[in-house]
Amino acid sequence: MIKSSDEKRNGTGDGTRVNEIAIEARNTIKAFGQGGVAVRALDDVSVEIRKGEFFTLLGPSGCGKTTLLRLIAGFETPTSGQILLHGTDITHLPPNKRPVNTVFQSYALFPHLTVAENVGFALKMQGRPRAEVAQTAREMLELVRLGHLADRRITQMSGGQQQRVALARALAARPQVLLLDEPLSALDLKLRQEMQVELKRLQHETGITFVFVTHDQEEALTMSDRIGVMSAGKIQQIGSPREIYTRPVNRFVASFIGETNFLPATLGPEGARLSGGEVIELATPGPRHGPVTLTVRPEQLRLTPPDEPGALPATVTDWVYLGTDTHVHLQLRDGTALVARLQSNPSGETDLTRGGAMGVRFAPGAVQVVED
Repeated sequence: MIKSSDEKRNGTGDGTRVNEIAIEARNTIKAFGQGGVAVRALDDVSVEIRKGEFFTLLGPSGCGKTTLLRLIAGFETPTSGQILLHGTDITHLPPNKRPVNTVFQSYALFPHLTVAENVGFALKMQGRPRAEVAQTAREMLELVRLGHLADRRITQMSGGQQQRVALARALAARPQVLLLDEPLSALDLKLRQEMQVELKRLQHETGITFVFVTHDQEEALTMSDRIGVMSAGKIQQIGSPREIYTRPVNRFVASFIGETNFLPATLGPEGARLSGGEVIELATPGPRHGPVTLTVRPEQLRLTPPDEPGALPATVTDWVYLGTDTHVHLQLRDGTALVARLQSNPSGETDLTRGGAMGVRFAPGAVQVVED
């Protein structure tokens, strides 16, 4: 049953709450190989994915995100641990018995069938009545805005259109959870950006729990209600896009999500002291005294005249014009490199000079301590 947006915000229409847990992985370990050569793709991973949310597993290649998706789908069985769906243990349930569908990186559409026949294929194989198959295919194609192309052959469709057909086919079975394994990676930049908006719209309109796997930070930040950042078989941090970006828990998360600057410092009673002697006041006290790493995003840097009181003395080493932004590369007097992201001058002109002196200030509350 497709839920309305009001049902999704306030409940599901059947008395359950939106924050009900749809998928849960408990202490999940997945090892490939035997004995001393065994490799842990997942290392004691636990995560709760809420009903009706767009949850993204984000991380570099080999981090374990696709392995976790395959455990949820039933294509792999954990070495230990459990996978639960709405509180029911489905760890050993075969894929065809799970109310879960998957959209893969390769769409695997049938070129000899029409668009509508592709969408209704699985329902037809289940022996559903012909009228029901046709009606469901029409509804799903309207949902992905391809109703007018129902009779077209797959070979006559663009990459973006084929991706929508694959989504419609996956949604036709009315899954409780839709798994998406990097489905946008084969599209060019503009199509990817368009499909990001479309995927979020589909998730919002259907109310289905989406679990999306990607290595692309922009995709994760654009579409997700929450993100689980993964590295080396572990989940490093779970939070909203804003939480992940503005309050990373460690150096890996800070560096993987967008661009950032790292500054070595020593924490003391007066704040964070850089190796050049400058003291930076932190919005919240650091977890300990002694050597630490600070992080601050490039857009939180402001350039000032070099003699402005309180500004860090720096030297301009280079700048890169990127249209809407200009990235200014700087070096503090202790040798630490920084990048400031400034809104570009509409004329494209700049008064920056390589080797020129500049002051640097940080936005209030922008500098924080991260764990290495």
